[in-house]
Amino acid sequence: MSDDAHLREETLASQELFKGRLLHAFRDTVRLPDGSEATREYVVHPGAVMVIPLMDDGQVLLERQFRYPLRRVMIEFPAGKLDPGEPALECAVRELREETGYRATQWARAGLLHPVISYSTEFIDIWFARGLSPGERQPDAGEFLEVFTASPGQLFQWCREGLVTDSKTLIGAFWLQSHLAGLWLPQWQAAPAAGTDR
Repeated sequence: MSDDAHLREETLASQELFKGRLLHAFRDTVRLPDGSEATREYVVHPGAVMVIPLMDDGQVLLERQFRYPLRRVMIEFPAGKLDPGEPALECAVRELREETGYRATQWARAGLLHPVISYSTEFIDIWFARGLSPGERQPDAGEFLEVFTASPGQLFQWCREGLVTDSKTLIGAFWLQSHLAGLWLPQWQAAPAAGTDR
């Protein structure tokens, strides 16, 4: 990879526009590579995890949840934002348990996703989970979702048909397809010790 100094932008000034419970918005003035100035508006996000839960029968665990900005119910893999200082795997374990009730004995990290690089710092750490056992869900206050299973083939078909449009779930389907085709071999590890499953 060549040096990228000729592409970088330099921050000259930064103005906070909004600070909410989840999102923090800024408007920055930057110097472009040619010396001119421009404005960049972006959102700072704490980061998140997504879990691709593999059932023993070959199906995957999914959710249906109403997403207010789009005013529609979306099909998604379980996911949630990181708490301050929380390791990604611990967050994945917590979110899977809270949203679906399931616990997993084995975990494997797939990779990192930046879903909206043009206006957000958000990143999503992608994890696979297997050795699932059911339990009681512990959803956050105000969180309403439906948990269900589907075959990978069904999920891939929904992606092709445009029924699944959530970017993280589309990327999750890519990782799942790569895994099932033998193109990517997960490096499985045991679940964190019980004391870290908070």
